[in-house]
Amino acid sequence: MLPSLQESLDGDEKELESSEEGGSAEERRLDPPPSSHYCLYSYRGSRLAQQRADSDDGSPGGTNAETPSGDDFSLSLVDTNLPSEVEPELRSFIAKRLSKGAVFEGLGNVAAVELRIPGYRVGCYYCLFQQEKPLPQTASMDSEQKSSEYVVCFLGGSEKGLELYPFFEHTFRLELDKYIQGLKNNMNCEESGGENHIQSYLSSWFADVVCPIQRVVHLFQEKLTFLLHAALSYTPVEVKGSDEKTKRDIHRFLSVASLQGLIHEGTMTSLCMAMTEEQHKSVIIDCSSSQPQFHNAGSNRFCEDWMQAFMNGAEGGNPFLFRQVLENFKLKAIQDTNNLKRFIRQAEMNHYALFKCYMFLKNCGSGDILLKIVKVEHEEMPEAKNVVAVLEEFMKEAPAQSF
Repeated sequence: MLPSLQESLDGDEKELESSEEGGSAEERRLDPPPSSHYCLYSYRGSRLAQQRADSDDGSPGGTNAETPSGDDFSLSLVDTNLPSEVEPELRSFIAKRLSKGAVFEGLGNVAAVELRIPGYRVGCYYCLFQQEKPLPQTASMDSEQKSSEYVVCFLGGSEKGLELYPFFEHTFRLELDKYIQGLKNNMNCEESGGENHIQSYLSSWFADVVCPIQRVVHLFQEKLTFLLHAALSYTPVEVKGSDEKTKRDIHRFLSVASLQGLIHEGTMTSLCMAMTEEQHKSVIIDCSSSQPQFHNAGSNRFCEDWMQAFMNGAEGGNPFLFRQVLENFKLKAIQDTNNLKRFIRQAEMNHYALFKCYMFLKNCGSGDILLKIVKVEHEEMPEAKNVVAVLEEFMKEAPAQSF
């Protein structure tokens, strides 16, 4: 079942209540803030692991075999910001994963790792990648220890953050895979600034991948409803007077919040063209003052309600939660779109279903956008197109606040 707005709101409220009610200050300190660490290893693969990966016979004995000997296997620390007493635990965990031959170049994995310090489980993304140009940090290594393969680990979150672990695995893994590609590009760039630039890139993974949605919510507050409406309606957005980081965050939010990839690509293209032709204007976001200002922006009740879900999440402070609320927002929009399409198919033969379409559009809170989406999709279907035309006439006569 798709998560509803009320479930998102209830979940946020329960999280806040649990932190406000009951328990001593010492107990509340047991729930640490999200952390972010990285480790970079130089890897020399084992023949045993390679044989396992190549055989792929599915036998249980392959996954239970012992870790290869030092002659076959090498995992050397290149750089990390983890405490020195914790890093060997992580290295042992990664070595076991590598020895099983289930780690493939360029495709990251996500797992829950329990470390002795800080004493709670964290989410760990790890990825094997190849690099022709050796890292500056490995220049002092012996020639036998140098390798063209590396393993990078990103650790983030807390015990509470791992409640979203399946979501983290599904949503952020692909984005972190892209982040690793950026790391490779930086390593290959002669003008990248060398070791310091790579360290900065690695240490910024949490801020660059996980936190942009949170920063946008904090920046716009109640005005976030305008950004949600622009994303949902595929309206062009132009950002003025902001630094590059803020501009990237805003466009990242718009990209994630849009329905691209969830509905037919041709529909999205046609919808974008229709919105541009209809408005002849982009939404302008002026960030030159302390409070961002919107021009040519639209809103509806659906976006206003979901904005409140984001505001509730802002009080909790969990950056992973913002992304989950955003995904719930998209799923609910898709659910409403599919329901409207079903009603339209019924209305082609049933006048009562036409009334159901009208009432659904009037009450869903996003009738203005949903009607545009189905109008584009049914452009080549005469009967459905006639139903949409009738609905448009009804909606023009309805009060604007009903949308």
